[in-house]
Amino acid sequence: MLDDRIEGDTDWDPDAVRALWSLDPDVAHLNHGSFGAVPRATGEVQDRLRAESERNPVAWFRRLPDRIAAAREQLAEFCGGNAEGTALVANVSAAVSTVLAGIELAPEQEIVYTDHAYGAVRMAIERFSGGRARSVHLPLDADADEVLTRVTEAVDERTALVVVDQITSATAARLPAGAVVAACHARGIPVLVDGAHAPGMLAHPARDLDADFWTGNLHKWLYAPRSTAILSVAEQWRDRIEPPIVSWADPEGFPSNLEMGGTLDYTPWLAAPAGLYVLRTLGVDRVRAHNSTLVAYGQRVVGAALGLLSPSELPMPGGVTPSMRVLPLPSHAARTNADAIALRNRIADELRVVVPVSSWHGRGLIRLSAQVYNHPDEYDRLAAGLPRVLEALR
Repeated sequence: MLDDRIEGDTDWDPDAVRALWSLDPDVAHLNHGSFGAVPRATGEVQDRLRAESERNPVAWFRRLPDRIAAAREQLAEFCGGNAEGTALVANVSAAVSTVLAGIELAPEQEIVYTDHAYGAVRMAIERFSGGRARSVHLPLDADADEVLTRVTEAVDERTALVVVDQITSATAARLPAGAVVAACHARGIPVLVDGAHAPGMLAHPARDLDADFWTGNLHKWLYAPRSTAILSVAEQWRDRIEPPIVSWADPEGFPSNLEMGGTLDYTPWLAAPAGLYVLRTLGVDRVRAHNSTLVAYGQRVVGAALGLLSPSELPMPGGVTPSMRVLPLPSHAARTNADAIALRNRIADELRVVVPVSSWHGRGLIRLSAQVYNHPDEYDRLAAGLPRVLEALR
């Protein structure tokens, strides 16, 4: 049982599940959405791969392309893509920058994105567009129809690319990415879907999306080592994808030219299928159901501690996500990014709870994640201590 305080159950032993990770038992890790947490089994596979590479480096690099291709095929299939149109990359930030570098803007053209975009993605858009970018505001209470309307009303003949999140980072909202892709394609506008949080959280997130570009991190909800992500590219765009590092694989084209960067560490990619194995062993649907039930409980108890009447009903653009929820903080807290960082650090130091805090349009938000190693007591700890920490900021 998860706990008699929440609905839903599982036959997992909480202590046994927690032991699958190397997490500090004295810390409530409620931030799986940022850096993930690598299961011990996945890390052990990566350690063995590193040891193998040092026993015979020449043989290691000779076999490397075939092994990367095999890993890519498994990971792309799980996410709903295909190996021929997918490349392994370090992370979504790297994928987005690579795509944007291949988009040639005419002087009158611009890139459209939403104000829920991840900070590094927003900065990349500004850099590669030369400042020719338009941000679309999506209110926190916008439903899927309003999200679609606001985005489509913002595009016109000047739009060279639309960038939309599948699941947003700071606001933990699920946007109607598929509908945005369809509407933009009807106007001949390509779309890049940022699915950083989608692999593992959503079933086959790249399938039937028909995006020109889709990218997702595998270190978050797919239990892969960090520095593992995939980028899927529609066939008509693949010859526009140029790698940041020109290697001997450059003449082979996408995806090999993007993946091979010389003497880099490729063990995270080769170990990533081990993370997928852990997820499948636990049960993909069971993990999602567990996380959804637990994060809803966390939002409820922390929201009650903050004096919110119905935090579980807090609207998010397009809808809530299975494994993350946000709560608004009092108006005096986290008005700026610097304040948000300071509050995040104070919560970690004083409460031994790791949880992200952000400032979105001057409004402080705290984001809760749930993973199978979490327990209701950890959200109770945050609920008990957070009001005191916030009061000290006045």
